[in-house]
Amino acid sequence: MARERGFTLIELMVVFAILALVMSIAPSAYDKMKTSMEYRDAVRGVVSEMRAARQMATLTGRDSVFAVDLEHRQYGIEGAKQRAIPESIDMRAIVADSEAKGAHFAIRFLSSGGASGGSVDVLRSSGDGVRLRVDWFSGRVEQEPVQK
Repeated sequence: MARERGFTLIELMVVFAILALVMSIAPSAYDKMKTSMEYRDAVRGVVSEMRAARQMATLTGRDSVFAVDLEHRQYGIEGAKQRAIPESIDMRAIVADSEAKGAHFAIRFLSSGGASGGSVDVLRSSGDGVRLRVDWFSGRVEQEPVQK
């Protein structure tokens, strides 16, 4: 007598249960990965824009301004294309009084190599993040963790 091939009902139910478990875990893992990527991209973007503004000022002999516009959620070198701040990221800025106008904050890089000084905090929703500090004397951009 020949035996028929196929799957039993129990085997099919086990496979469907495993698939349902995987499908329930995947969205939360994707969200965490996406948020982490947005955070790293924002940190890299702010650092590169600040360093580009510093380099532009020293090469052209004219002041260059890095700006953060919290109202429109964007940042970048003034006069160039601005980058968007992702919704999952918060930013804070501490700048000289002369460089703050409402929700618009700027750090001016001088042609002599110095800067107006200040810092930009890039924060995750949990409150931890990094502070990107610009030294007023040298214009150097340094990174340090933000203390909650």
